[in-house]
Amino acid sequence: MNILKISIACDHAGYKLKEKLVKYLLSEKYEINDLGTYSDLSVDYPDFGHLLAVALEKKQCDYGISICGSGNGINMVVNKHNGIRSALCWNEEISRLARAHNDANICALPGRFINYETAVVIVKTFLTTGFDGDRHERRVNKIPLI
Repeated sequence: MNILKISIACDHAGYKLKEKLVKYLLSEKYEINDLGTYSDLSVDYPDFGHLLAVALEKKQCDYGISICGSGNGINMVVNKHNGIRSALCWNEEISRLARAHNDANICALPGRFINYETAVVIVKTFLTTGFDGDRHERRVNKIPLI
């Protein structure tokens, strides 16, 4: 059985949730690449979002998790990169659909709007749901501009 490699990045607003999620993911035997930030001191989310997107582009991980206050800012950053399909996930159903219908490869979390327990459900769902393919694959293939 292959161990999934997960890269995770956040800004200061997502730091505390990221730290808890890293511990959870390690306990579930995922391989983790923690790209920061490493404290709750104010930082700029693009700096960490770009690191995450590049890690996925270079196939240094299977999936990514990004966290900022609303989830929107860091989500916008990573989606600027080719091949990235990041989805802002705030509940289990959105997370499931992001994988099943959109083949999302980054789960963006709104750190100031969900609690740890909800985040665990979202992340677990994201990492264990497969892509349905079929008509959804045709649609996903139309996303890139190139």
